[in-house]
This record gives sequence, structure tokens and C-alpha cells, in this order.
Amino acid sequence: MSTRRQRVAITGASGLIGGALSSSLRADGHEVVHLVRREAKGDHERPWDPDRRVLDPAVLADVDTVVHLAGAGVGDRRWTPTYKMLIRTSRVHGTDLVARTVAAGAGPTRLVTASAVGFYGDRGDEVLTEASAPGRTYLAGVVRDWEAAAAPAVAAGVPVAHARTGIVLAAHGGALAPMLLVGRLGIGGPLGSGRQWLPWVSLEDVVGAYTRLVEDPTLEGSVNLTAPHPVRQRELARGIGRRLHRPAVVPTPAVAMRLAIGEFAGEALASTRVLPQRLDAAGFEHRHPHLDDALDDLLSPRPTR
Repeated sequence: MSTRRQRVAITGASGLIGGALSSSLRADGHEVVHLVRREAKGDHERPWDPDRRVLDPAVLADVDTVVHLAGAGVGDRRWTPTYKMLIRTSRVHGTDLVARTVAAGAGPTRLVTASAVGFYGDRGDEVLTEASAPGRTYLAGVVRDWEAAAAPAVAAGVPVAHARTGIVLAAHGGALAPMLLVGRLGIGGPLGSGRQWLPWVSLEDVVGAYTRLVEDPTLEGSVNLTAPHPVRQRELARGIGRRLHRPAVVPTPAVAMRLAIGEFAGEALASTRVLPQRLDAAGFEHRHPHLDDALDDLLSPRPTR
């Protein structure tokens, strides 16, 4: 595995993962530049326009690795036909643009692109690894096309990794924030039956795994970024409740979720028992392998200054 100093370009750097990854890579000695949709401000920013499919190859001429994270938030809005199209096009078109630019030989010799465990769909108790077939849900189709959009870079011989990321738990933001809100109100019970498997992962481990993908070009193809010990959704609800000293026993019925958030409820209630087989085989060490490890770290009181 190479640990040489790199210049890394990141799209979607203002997001939860992008911001944390930028800080971590810089702390490790790498130079980080952000690809931004507005006018660039300073040497650490460079412009691109994914909506107009514009990315000047000169922007990447001195870049070693591109980490492509940009895409419309899956759970940010109700899934209208228009927003579903945006979810798809923001991922597929953006990835195709980056991959074609990288394939043109502009500079980067490595592409790490975001992906999601939504690839597997709703699979009950089936154990899922990178070798498992795709699911049949809308989101599974989006992820399949999203990963396929990197084909130009693959065809050009550029090592490409697809980071199939699970549900990210962070101290601030991400999937944990709304869970904490309802948990503090004492209504943070299981979603639906609560028996569905939850492919969770801590933000710290996501950042560590992305760093590994940046530094190790031998990790190509799809790589699951999840904790090695998935849990059922009710275990997460109860774990949050214990730490907040609030009840977490009254479930939110599936029908209520569908009324509240529409079609996306199907994805939120999906059972996806994903294992990070390739990361484990590569010797990656999770800081938070068990849910209790992560919740203790994320929800413990922070010292005041």
C-alpha cells in the first residue's frame, strides 16, 4: 500500500463525509483540493459544473486521485418523480463526467467514487458481500447505474473503487441526528417491525476506509464500507434510548412511515445484512466494530473548555 503524499481532488466536499475526509487527509500530509460548482476561491478550490457536464481536464492535470462524493441526498426530500430523476442523474451524469475526464489522461491515476449498500435492496436475513447480486428496488437500480457510469475510467486502465457505504453514524449530522431528536422526545422506537438488518458504520471508520481506498490502488471494484457487525434496527433504537435514558419500545408502524415520507419508506424499512468482506480481507481495522463501541463514543458527554 502506497502512503506517499498525494494531491487529492474531492467533489461533494461540503457534505458530512467530504468535510471529515478532507480534514483527515490533510492531517495525514496529503494536499486536498475541492471541486466546487461556484467560482473557486483560493488555491484549494477548482471549478466544475456537473449540471452542464463541464469539467476542464486542466483542473485535474496535477491531481493524483479523485474522490467523487457529489450527488443529491437520497432522504432529503419526498420522492416525487422529479426528485427521483435528480437522485439518478446527479449520480450517473456526475460520475460519467469525472470518469471520462480521468480516462482522457488529464492526470489522475486513481478514482474513488461513492456508492451505497442500497445496491443490494431488501434481502431479509441473507448475508451480503461484494459478490452478492444487486437487488430489485428503485435505489438498487440507481446504484447499479451509478457504478456503471465509471466504466470509461475502468476501460482506460485507471484503478477505480466504488465505496458502497452503509448508514453513517456521526456525532453531528448524518442518519443519527433525526434518531436522536425523536429519541429525546421518548418516541424513538423501532421502525416497522424493527427486525430489519441495519448496515451501519461510524463516520470515523468511513473516513478511515476512504483513506485506505485513496492510498491503496490494489483495492479496485466494489468495496462495502460498513461495520463488521450489522444489527437489527430495534437494537439501534434501544441503544440510543438507553444512552438518552428514554423509552424506545413503541414502534413506528410501516403504514405511518409511508404516509409521512412516501416511497422512501420502503428503503428505510429494507433489511440489508451487509458485511465488509473486502476491507476485512485487506486487514482494515475498524475503530468501531460493534454498535455499542460507536454509540458510547458518539453519545458520551464531551468535555467543556
